[in-house]
Amino acid sequence: MSYSINLGAWNSVFAVPCSVVDDNLKLAGSVQLKVLLWALRHAGKPFEAQDISDALGIDRADVCDAMLYWQETGLIAASDGRLAPAESKTENSGESTAFQPEAKADAAKEEKPRRVLSRPQKPDSEFVSKRISESTEIACLMQSAQEILGRLISGGESATLLMIHDDFGLPSDVIVMLMQYASSIGKANMRYIEKAAMNWADEGIATHEKAEEKLRLLAENQKAWRTVEQAIGISHRLPSKREEAYAPTWINEWGFSPEMIREAYDRTIDSAGGKYSPGYMNSILRRWHEAGISTAKQAEEDQMEHASARKSGKSGRGKAPKERNLTFDIDEYERTSIYDTKG
Repeated sequence: MSYSINLGAWNSVFAVPCSVVDDNLKLAGSVQLKVLLWALRHAGKPFEAQDISDALGIDRADVCDAMLYWQETGLIAASDGRLAPAESKTENSGESTAFQPEAKADAAKEEKPRRVLSRPQKPDSEFVSKRISESTEIACLMQSAQEILGRLISGGESATLLMIHDDFGLPSDVIVMLMQYASSIGKANMRYIEKAAMNWADEGIATHEKAEEKLRLLAENQKAWRTVEQAIGISHRLPSKREEAYAPTWINEWGFSPEMIREAYDRTIDSAGGKYSPGYMNSILRRWHEAGISTAKQAEEDQMEHASARKSGKSGRGKAPKERNLTFDIDEYERTSIYDTKG
């Protein structure tokens, strides 16, 4: 007679290091924990960051950041593309052999801005109250938030602001500047503020001067988008991610006038089946920029030259960049990588 014990889901288990719970559970974010659990589940099998991204529906860059987080905690070590448990602390020095003296010396010489790998756990209400009572700076930050948002902030919002200050590393004056900006663009909600704060921390915007420069660039980008809006005749709205990236390039970097923006828009509508496609429009403007076409007359002459060359069977490939015929065929464009770029 044979016997077996059925433990259900426990029949197939994998090990999780105790240090994950003891030392990192409170600080690690959900993305970091998900990535680690997936990696532990597939131990012994080769995998790429993209595999984790596809399995969990997490952006590949966030997966790489999460793996970097676990390396920085000393839980795992990477060598030649392989992940392995980090060496334990030595009995004599108490130092982990996963960190070399040279690395420590370099870190001491040049302190780099802390990068926010993913959203950490928010502090509880008791800790928030304690920080407000002990720190005049934190108390003033909460008061400023209520004034900027025009309402009393909830306990959860207070926790978010404290997390931005303590964990993201943004000083109070920078957080206030960020909230004022969010309010000015109609996004005075904590979800947007938290996401923007994480991006600012990631970019190292942790001083008043850097925040001012960031806000200046954002203002220029907004102005560029308003110029595009007016040129193509659409109602005022927030730009999509694509439009937000394209508008400053078209206006500030490539220097196109509203007239040329409109010309590119009209050609987009004509060539894309009556639909407005920012990616297709960007293709037109980019080719004009590369060919040195900056006026509607030049664009018209180029179009006529192209039509003539097409009619006579010439490709125009042997001409110099400024003389080269430009094609705006929709079928050709759909085969380009730009058309597949995610917005």
